[in-house]
Amino acid sequence: MANVIDIDAQGEQGLRQAAEALKAGKLVVFPTDTVYGIAADAFNDQAVSDLLAAKGRGRDMPPPLMLADPSMLKLVADPIPEAAMRLAEAYWPGALTLVLETRMGLELDLGDLETVAVRVPDHEYLRELLRRTGPLAVSSANRSGLPAATTAFKAEQMLGDSVAVYLDGGVSDGNAVSTIVSFVQDGTPKILRQGKLSAEQISTAV
Repeated sequence: MANVIDIDAQGEQGLRQAAEALKAGKLVVFPTDTVYGIAADAFNDQAVSDLLAAKGRGRDMPPPLMLADPSMLKLVADPIPEAAMRLAEAYWPGALTLVLETRMGLELDLGDLETVAVRVPDHEYLRELLRRTGPLAVSSANRSGLPAATTAFKAEQMLGDSVAVYLDGGVSDGNAVSTIVSFVQDGTPKILRQGKLSAEQISTAV
């Protein structure tokens, strides 16, 4: 049976149990600055496969990475175009996802693509968890095709016992999805999904 922890009442306990579960290859659900997310250790291939299975997705839809701090970007992606760095400096932490080429030699298997989507969330509790675990593979906490969960309860209704720990942080902002910007073709930015950040904000920053 999944463990549900109220992070307002048991914040440190939630961090400790979530980190232990992730390091053991299990899945964790937590609030972010957008919707609730489901996470796995990004460097545990079986855990990433379990995440995709829990959502009902295939390897053709690899989950993004979440990092604790912008400085970690160079550890997972290469090359990093100057325009991508300017966007990261302007909007991280925040609702911006960058799609870049995966760093060569990185033992990371998120799916069938040779790219990586990366975000630094504007959520201090989650970033503290990321500091304890390292990069996490994270997707929205829902079954594929259903609305993203805005509460831990809604996430548990969809994902059930496939998740070991649910961190309950109240209601999240379900309207604030991240803007996804790709740099993988010729190093110039291409907006793949319009989200919280507008096209004007993106063009101004780059």
